[in-house]
Amino acid sequence: MGSLKNTLIQITQNGMGAGDESLGLLLVSNYLTLLSEETHLPRVIVFYNAGVQLLRSGSPVTEILKELQQKGVQLMACKTCLNHFGLIGKTEVGLAGTMMDIIELQKVADKVVNL
Repeated sequence: MGSLKNTLIQITQNGMGAGDESLGLLLVSNYLTLLSEETHLPRVIVFYNAGVQLLRSGSPVTEILKELQQKGVQLMACKTCLNHFGLIGKTEVGLAGTMMDIIELQKVADKVVNL
């Protein structure tokens, strides 16, 4: 069984997979729920483009993201993306970061997983 210890997960859309939006939200919710039950969690999850919408107040994955953060997973949202979607100050979880912050996190990660 592999370890996610120094893995960076990138979520780039408001859900998971292409196609039906409600299915995508269900899939990302299931993914994050199962991920939170793992013994070895990823070090960081980065959200950019439409993925930052998952961090907003009222998101269907807010509670599971809070749980992951409490377990030590760093959650970072692209500040430019938050601004684009009008979400500055409207997120309940995670920190805003710059593209340079994201690049630095990618550079030190052993593995990058894109959703």
